[in-house]
Amino acid sequence: MTTSTRGAVKTPAVLVLEDGRIFRGRAYGAVGETFGEAVFSTGMTGYQETLTDPSYHRQVVVMTAPHVGNTGVNDEDPESGRIWVSGYVVRDPARKPSNWRSQRSLDEELAAQGVVGISGIDTRALTRHLRERGAMRVGIFSGTSVAADAALLAKVQEQPQMKGANLSAEVATKETYVVPAIGEKRFTVAAVDLGIKGMTPHRMAERGIEVHVLPATATAEEIYAVEPDGVFFSNGPGDPATADHPVSVMQAVLERKTPLFGICFGNQILGRALGFGTYKLKYGHRGINQPVQDRTTGKVEVTAHNHGFAVDAPLDRVSDTPYGRAEVSHVCLNDDVVEGLQLLDQPAFSVQYHPEAAAGPHDAAYLFDRFVSLMEAERA
Repeated sequence: MTTSTRGAVKTPAVLVLEDGRIFRGRAYGAVGETFGEAVFSTGMTGYQETLTDPSYHRQVVVMTAPHVGNTGVNDEDPESGRIWVSGYVVRDPARKPSNWRSQRSLDEELAAQGVVGISGIDTRALTRHLRERGAMRVGIFSGTSVAADAALLAKVQEQPQMKGANLSAEVATKETYVVPAIGEKRFTVAAVDLGIKGMTPHRMAERGIEVHVLPATATAEEIYAVEPDGVFFSNGPGDPATADHPVSVMQAVLERKTPLFGICFGNQILGRALGFGTYKLKYGHRGINQPVQDRTTGKVEVTAHNHGFAVDAPLDRVSDTPYGRAEVSHVCLNDDVVEGLQLLDQPAFSVQYHPEAAAGPHDAAYLFDRFVSLMEAERA
């Protein structure tokens, strides 16, 4: 990605999809060029959390909500230390933010962090195109980066695919750090950072858990060096088929029967550890309004998603695995995609969505309590 400083409102910009579809608009954020996988997010709020979610690494996010930026940007809501999206697409950016917590505009923040975006295009048409054709490679070009359409298309088609991408180590912490328990410490959890969001250890800390966040490259020995009561595997970007190291580490945890909880990428890692396959979804689930049923209770939750891959596990039966019986615990009501797994013979479970969801919804916050219950039972 190459960028320059924030462009004038009238600076032309071009969005080019790998299948040759082109949209023309205006520069938004930094001016230059950027590439990634084009995906769409259906959330109407929470754009700051979306932008700073490490799971969006190497993706160009198209916002389906037409008006974006009206609450500005503050320093309290980021989920990590930087914006991770490689590009940003909006239809009607706010002319001026209006919120008592706002410290600067979204346009200014994108420009300051070198994120190339485009505004003024028909995001509804773009979203419909991605739904029909599937997520695909894309480039955004503005300022001096704009060239002949054929030349821009050739640049896009030279970019790597998301399938086969091994990205978690690129976004994870390099050094272990500790998030202390809020109030009385009850448990210690080792959290493997595959692209963890800041709210995740906070949700555990609220429940009296001291969280040791370890790099994606952490070994089983390093995990157990912190003497954990439970082990957590986080969300993250990339293709789970490439995540051989986290899979082997999780299998070591399963062998010791330590209480285990995974979300998003962690769910896919559990699926692979149990012997299931994974596959790429046509256009993925992204946004904060996805309906999921908890099959263990029958309850339907409105949930936050950000995933382009899914676990291939049977919905209609219990499966035998090297670690005991396993079943699909949660399913997406839109398309029957596996949204959660649980072992029946030892304390391990996972979900594909984000129960920590900052900006909401909070229907699934109980899953952290479920994790606490597993650790309580193991201690007892």
